[in-house]
Amino acid sequence: MDDSDGGQIRACVDRKVPPKPGNARMAAVRALQWPLRSIIRVAFLDGDAALHDRVRDTALTWRDHANLKLYFVPAVDQADIRISFREPGSWSYIGTECHSIPTDEATMNYGWLTADSSPDEVDRVVLHEFGHALGCIHEHQNPAGGIQWNRPAVYAYYGGPPNNWSKEEIDQNVLATHAVDLTVHTEVDTASIMIYPIPPGMTLNGFEVEMNTKLSPTDEAFIRTLYP
Repeated sequence: MDDSDGGQIRACVDRKVPPKPGNARMAAVRALQWPLRSIIRVAFLDGDAALHDRVRDTALTWRDHANLKLYFVPAVDQADIRISFREPGSWSYIGTECHSIPTDEATMNYGWLTADSSPDEVDRVVLHEFGHALGCIHEHQNPAGGIQWNRPAVYAYYGGPPNNWSKEEIDQNVLATHAVDLTVHTEVDTASIMIYPIPPGMTLNGFEVEMNTKLSPTDEAFIRTLYP
């Protein structure tokens, strides 16, 4: 997500997300959760060393709230999560989906982050994508959400620059609600790092969301219950 392009939101695209799987504000895919007390190894495929340090420092924030061992390693062939900066957009596979991807391919990408990106930009993008990597889905697609979308406005907004998404991509990443029986969830947390900003006019009832750049208290509590 990025609001630096004429007020537009540049949004992440989840990779190969199956029909989504929901017990707290925030939501996660049951089938793609990491086993408890997992050791998760992360490596960079390319990119600037200074930016690597910023991504690493931000990503490890999740480790402060989950009983998982998240390590950055130099050996790509030993990594569960592999980060690139080469493809367009920012995206991540969900949870353990990364294990189905060939070891020479990225499982997470930061297409618009550079060494000059602001601290808030790095925080919001990296925390969001690592939330996906830990199994969390988009909060605006939480089954408990009940967001009254102005669908024509959403299609027009995300179909234009900088995203230029197809109707299918908009449905997958914004409008589709994940199946209750496949997810861990409760009510929607509008302060979650996993929710897109929702500008005025995108909903029919005035519901809107600001740009979030940090983990919310509920994000922290939720990931702790997911990985106790």
